Amino acid sequence: MHHFIQLVVSGLFVGSFYALVALGYSMVYGIIKLLNFAHGDIYMLGAFAGFTVLSVGAGALGGGLIALIAIMIAAMAATGTFGVILERVAYRPLRSAPRLSVLITAVGASFALEYGIAVAFGPNPQVYQIGVTGGTLNIAGARITYAQLAMMAIAVLLMIALDTLVRKTRSGRAMRAIAQDPKACLLMGVNVDRVIARTFFIGSALAGAAGVMAGAYYGKIDFLMGFVIGLKAFTAAVIGGIGNLRGAVLGAVVLGLLESFAVAYLGSEWRDVFAFGFLILFLTVRPTGLLGERVTERV
Repeated sequence: MHHFIQLVVSGLFVGSFYALVALGYSMVYGIIKLLNFAHGDIYMLGAFAGFTVLSVGAGALGGGLIALIAIMIAAMAATGTFGVILERVAYRPLRSAPRLSVLITAVGASFALEYGIAVAFGPNPQVYQIGVTGGTLNIAGARITYAQLAMMAIAVLLMIALDTLVRKTRSGRAMRAIAQDPKACLLMGVNVDRVIARTFFIGSALAGAAGVMAGAYYGKIDFLMGFVIGLKAFTAAVIGGIGNLRGAVLGAVVLGLLESFAVAYLGSEWRDVFAFGFLILFLTVRPTGLLGERVTERV
């Protein structure tokens, strides 16, 4: 039983990282039907933004959870701003263009981000100068560190804040309205461009927070770290029902648990094979995802 609980805890921890990135995919797709394949690299950009803050002010920030939160806020502001710039420069001019053109632009933005960071920081992995350390907590024989608990708590708080924003605020109502009919919203006086830019800011900020937490926990970062997690987060969003925020979180948890059990019983080399193989099999049974709905396109 304690081995089972340990695997569940590990799966939930990994799933919390996937969820923060998957939410950005779902938000953008839900509103403007865009698959932003550069989103995983914004996660990587957040990790390097945190690394830059650490390099400049390591002495003043010190270490521990408070310093991590301060670095995370700075990285979220940086990645959120970059997400707005990316939307304005790369995606907004192509909003009425064919889907293939936008998709190619997203892939180009992804490569530009990756190799731009490689030029700026070098191709070698960088060591994070901060780590959240502490003791461990035993839960029915399973061990979980206080660092894992703190990071999962931060991720859950961010998810709850996003869910509250989307469901309870005027800005969230505007996002949901644009997802239904952007032309009608424009006629009703809603500033569609501003709402879409705000969506990119929020999604990119969440990815940046996940990047900082990953750097602090694993201890090193590199310019390709966003590629695989971007694909995994996209997988989680599709499993949950892309465009559905709660579905993205559910899909991320499911994917994290599946990977945890696959690594334990099949070996770490089977992690990615199992994750993407499950995606293929799952979509043959439920193409719309766990919480997705089959919709009929209006003509």
